[in-house]
Amino acid sequence: MSQIECTLCNSKALLFEEIKQKKYYKCPECLSVLLHPAYYISNEEEKSRYEEHNNDVQDPNYQKFVSPIVTSIKQSFTPEHIGLDFGAGTGPVITKLLRDEGFNIDLYDPYFYNNPEKLTERYDYIACCEVIEHFHNPEKEFRLLRSLLKRGGVLFCMTEVYSEDIDFAKWYYNNDSTHVFFYHAQAFNWIKSNLNYSDAIITKRLVTLKA
Repeated sequence: MSQIECTLCNSKALLFEEIKQKKYYKCPECLSVLLHPAYYISNEEEKSRYEEHNNDVQDPNYQKFVSPIVTSIKQSFTPEHIGLDFGAGTGPVITKLLRDEGFNIDLYDPYFYNNPEKLTERYDYIACCEVIEHFHNPEKEFRLLRSLLKRGGVLFCMTEVYSEDIDFAKWYYNNDSTHVFFYHAQAFNWIKSNLNYSDAIITKRLVTLKA
């Protein structure tokens, strides 16, 4: 198949690379790269893959890894605000670090903290650390996240941002079988313009989307 529909912006994405017998497509509109859905692993395999992660919330290196999000939240919000750790995984280190300083933050993860009532509330900020590259339907998920934010709220995402100077075939980020969507900076501009966010700021691996 030479083209598929982009799962973010619905444009026709063209065949880009074939790596380890998997086909990846590049979108001409949002400039992102996406894996063909035929190569998605099952929910059971995905959960098992996450359970293999060594996400010890006491690990100083793990704490340092998430520090861009934690620091940004602490700079912009106070313990009086309400937050959500979306896609918290097996080791919710962001929640641990913020709660240690008195912050009020809830947990949601479809596999490990499947509390659907948390998706009916509104939040001042949402943290998504190494989550958005797993979205099978990013348009739907970013609409959901926007609906959970209060007016003036902020969505903090950490991910590797794809650019044309990256050799995609050799890029470590596509080695993870659960990574299915690789965002170009233009994708976040598209999200801002089309999904009712007021601003999109990219600082290295930290993407900040404002309601």
